[in-house]
Amino acid sequence: MAEVNTDDGGGHGKHDKKRAKKSSTRIDMTPMVDLAFLLLTFFVLTSTFSKPKTMEINFPAEPPPGVEPMKVNNALTFIMTIDNGIFYYDGEFYPEGNAKGVPPTTLIKTDFSSEGLHKLLLERNKPTITAIDKLKEQLMKKEIADTTYKRLAVGEKGKKDALTVLVKSDDKAIYKNIIDVIDELNICNVGKYAIVDMGQKELDLLNATNK
Repeated sequence: MAEVNTDDGGGHGKHDKKRAKKSSTRIDMTPMVDLAFLLLTFFVLTSTFSKPKTMEINFPAEPPPGVEPMKVNNALTFIMTIDNGIFYYDGEFYPEGNAKGVPPTTLIKTDFSSEGLHKLLLERNKPTITAIDKLKEQLMKKEIADTTYKRLAVGEKGKKDALTVLVKSDDKAIYKNIIDVIDELNICNVGKYAIVDMGQKELDLLNATNK
């Protein structure tokens, strides 16, 4: 609230000399301060604080001593290397001259384009993607609840015959490539994946292929 104090400067008598009127202004800032605190309180109570974003990364547990690792069905293994290079092979790894007499594993090169890694995952994970799409349709039609959809979707991703992906890298790969692969796995509804160490024979094959 503002106040203006005026003083006529005298000159009331007949022979008194009249002087110019003087005025002083005083502004009360209390209402403005109250309003500022009210606005601050309003925005604090109505704003949404940003939540930290995290990415789930699965690391398999070490098998007990003397126990062979369980064979993985319907598996793809991706190997990252220098210059955004990415190779993959299907199924179990077999080195040259293995005891089973199986033809040795060969590495296939791909990239992070829509016609590379993305297309490969869509083709290999098509049954799971189709099943989840049907669940989405039921959710949109309100035939199932949101919690039911999430539970069934997780179940589809975790089925025994669903695609399993192993992610490996050498010491020349960059961290961003690992994140890009995991992002693509989530986009393509791959629920079973893990980051594992690369074996020496796999590294030898990678170095021979990537010359």
